[in-house]
Amino acid sequence: MALKKNKVKFGLNKVHWAKITGWSEEGEPTYAAPVRLPGAVSLSIDANGENENFFADNTVYYVINNNAGYDGDLEVALITTDFAIEILGEQLDAKGVLVERNDAETSQFALFFEFDGDKNHIRHVLYCCSASRPATEGETTEESKSVKTEKLSLKATALPNGLVKSKTCESTDEATYNNWYSSVYMPTISAANSTGTKSTGTKATN
Repeated sequence: MALKKNKVKFGLNKVHWAKITGWSEEGEPTYAAPVRLPGAVSLSIDANGENENFFADNTVYYVINNNAGYDGDLEVALITTDFAIEILGEQLDAKGVLVERNDAETSQFALFFEFDGDKNHIRHVLYCCSASRPATEGETTEESKSVKTEKLSLKATALPNGLVKSKTCESTDEATYNNWYSSVYMPTISAANSTGTKSTGTKATN
């Protein structure tokens, strides 16, 4: 059963991440199971790369699509310990203290999130993301308390097969929609899809 069509979107919810644990010889990623990142405050990502026109015969002969993914920020209430260890490369020592080293290696991951809509939630996945360390800040408490959030700088790039992002819409089947956060959705694009035919998809193996 197809979803009802939204007229508007608002809000941010259900941010998840799924670590890329390995790559096949063909450049296909293997993902760990998605993990919830609670306390989502805001997400702002800008498209990276602009189309360029190639001129010939005194006209625009060809348009070059320079899709370099997205850059932006994810603001959350607090970075979880799991995310700090698995993605940012921090370590727990023998006494349970979280340690940051200058030689830490960050990991790539898929990022899930959804926006509320008037009919249904629009669910997204970015397939290949990297995150920079958040700033550390705070201030003394005065008459009232104010929450200090943490902000991650995100860079989302394409997989070797060209995939950047997928999102649900009114034509998404119910099973795919309901299982969006169980594993990373991987589409199968057929040649007929270029004419508007609906594509099929599978879940990536965890």
